Amino acid sequence: MNAAKRLEIFRRLHEDNPEPKTELNYSSPFELLIAVILSAQATDVGVNKATDKLFPVANTPEAIFALGYDGLCQYIKTIGLYPSKAKNVIETCRLLVEKHGSQVPDNREDLEALPGVGRKTANVVLNTAFRQPAMAVDTHIFRVSNRTGIAPGKNVLEVEKKLLKFVPKDYLLDAHHWLILHGRYVCKARKPQCGSCRIEDLCEFKAKTSDD
Repeated sequence: MNAAKRLEIFRRLHEDNPEPKTELNYSSPFELLIAVILSAQATDVGVNKATDKLFPVANTPEAIFALGYDGLCQYIKTIGLYPSKAKNVIETCRLLVEKHGSQVPDNREDLEALPGVGRKTANVVLNTAFRQPAMAVDTHIFRVSNRTGIAPGKNVLEVEKKLLKFVPKDYLLDAHHWLILHGRYVCKARKPQCGSCRIEDLCEFKAKTSDD
């Protein structure tokens, strides 16, 4: 995979979807942070069903903290691992109020110090809420990066660093969303839809399928 191929890949992804967005519903950096914490090992659709009921009732650190653990659980109990997520969200809200003036930090160190926030979650918030060049590598991005040859790596951190290095600068801010959506809907894990893929001719995957 060379620079010219990568440039054309992202040019096409941009052409098809000029303003890609996360599929999580949110209207503030705080709502995004909570949605991403809840999304670990869960689908965006499942998270949205819960937060669409939660956020109209409580969408600030103070309001969610006031719900308490049991109150929050009532809203998110349809999401996998909800007991530990509820505990993390309540504690995160407390820390945001006490240490950050109820504002979501715009730097990695402070974000990763919050319960339930790892490197991937921090990267999503930095990129999506604060438009910083960060790359959150989930299973979709890891698969697409390796399968296509855009940024092959043995682990998540290796892929993240290669993407930050190799994605053309003009496309870096939105690359995270394009790659997730491509992995979710086209370059699927079990049955990639190579026949209807916009970048099939540029992809270096050896075992391409002919199915649409």
